Amino acid sequence: MNNTTRPVEQRQLKLNEFKAAYKTLKTGVPWVDHLLLGLLYSIESWIIDERVENEVSKAVEEVVLPPPPDMVSPVYTETLSKTSESLPEMRLTAPWYIDGAGERSEP
Repeated sequence: MNNTTRPVEQRQLKLNEFKAAYKTLKTGVPWVDHLLLGLLYSIESWIIDERVENEVSKAVEEVVLPPPPDMVSPVYTETLSKTSESLPEMRLTAPWYIDGAGERSEP
């Protein structure tokens, strides 16, 4: 049986302004100090979250996306098939396609 324990997470203030405010407002009464720490911690967390959200939103707005590529129309061709003369073969190809470059030769 493993008898290891995890350390208890303690709420600590991160911003120097809140650390200074806690030291100034600290009364010496444990339950009042605990409530004060909880209040300052929640306000500080909210402020940090708002700052991060604003900075990320501003950074996302500053990103410049490249313009979408120019759309070109495909080339439409109709030819009569070798096997069936009654139905034409219809083909849509890209304008940069070179006819016959990618086709297999028949034996």
